[in-house]
This record gives sequence, C-alpha cells and structure tokens, in this order.
Amino acid sequence: MQPKHRAFLDALVPVVLADRVTKVLAIAHLPPGIPRDVLGEVARFTLLFNRDAAMNITLGPWSRWGFATIAVIGVVVMLRLLHLSAPMDRLQGMALGLISGGAIGNLIDRLRWDRGVIDFIDVGIGTHRFWTFNVADAGVTTGALVLALVFSRERRSMSP
Repeated sequence: MQPKHRAFLDALVPVVLADRVTKVLAIAHLPPGIPRDVLGEVARFTLLFNRDAAMNITLGPWSRWGFATIAVIGVVVMLRLLHLSAPMDRLQGMALGLISGGAIGNLIDRLRWDRGVIDFIDVGIGTHRFWTFNVADAGVTTGALVLALVFSRERRSMSP
C-alpha cells in the first residue's frame, strides 16, 4: 500500500468511528437542546439535529438529499485528488482522509433519518457561541486547513 493510501485510511477510519461513537453517546446521554457544561460555559455538549449544513446553509426542503448528494460528490473528488497525488504524499493523503471521513460521518446521519445531522459540541462564551458541530465537522475543517497548507506549499515550490 502506498504511503498516501495508508495516511488516507489512517485518518478516515478513526474520524468515521469516533463520529459514530460520539453521536451514539450524545443521543443516549444528552437531552435535546439542553446544554451540559464540559469546561464551564466555554465548552458544552448540546444535542441538536441539523437538517441544514454548516453555518445554517440550507437548500430548503431539498437539504437532506441535496447535502447527501454533495457529500457523495465531495468524497469522489477527494478520492480523485488522492489518485492524482504523489505516492509518498502522506500529508495530502491524511488531509483527504479527514475530509472524506467527516463527509461520510454526516452522510450516514442524512441517509439514516430525516431528523438531520447529530451535532453536540458547543463552544463559545455566554451568548457568543460558535455553531454547534460534531466530530465529522471537525474532521472536514481540519482536513480542509491541512489541504490548503499542502496546496500552498506546492504552489510556492512551483514559483520561480
């Protein structure tokens, strides 16, 4: 197995598994909509069901299947980028695995039921809160930041 493929799987599998396990625990132990402090009010667990996407982006009544389709397309694009990457490019493989793992984690929720994606990580101070998110969202965000770094490095190395 090429190093990029190993890095891809080493990132994807833990994100999907951690996302599923934490969502099962959230459903089992958190009442919907009632915050539970973890680190004071800075970090809380608040169980929410999000039919839309990050930052309340919506496709109206087509959100469930529209975002499910976008997730599938996103994973296909990540696999294509993995195929095009250099065999030894572990960092890019890891970034693509994080993004794909997150997309798959949220896709499972969208396919499983119409309640939406399970979100429960709630950070902020007082009334100034970030959007409530989950492990899959953290994987997508982290992977996107790492991928931007990888592409930025490639661009700089190609410059005269």
